Amino acid sequence: MNAQDTPSEVLHPYIERRSGVQGGRAVIKGSRFPVSSIVQDYRRGLSVEEILHDFPALRPAEVHDALSYYYDHRTEIDQEIAELTDLDAAMQKYPPTLLPPANDRH
Repeated sequence: MNAQDTPSEVLHPYIERRSGVQGGRAVIKGSRFPVSSIVQDYRRGLSVEEILHDFPALRPAEVHDALSYYYDHRTEIDQEIAELTDLDAAMQKYPPTLLPPANDRH
């Protein structure tokens, strides 16, 4: 099969993006479960079966489609993961809400 025989866009029946759900990130359809979360678990060495064990609400086809979606949208999902795991950026965007008392004498 050459490049002309492949479809220009692969459909992912179990993946969707909705405004107002996980900030518009790719999620498992009908849920709030982000594709990036599945990818992170898979990168940590969890098998599909282990991911399904940890998240019993997910179905095998959903997890496989999430991984397939990742491989079709790698740059986008890698960027999302980088932003989510950048502690410095997260601290600036979501600063701590508990501050030490002004008269703290410890």
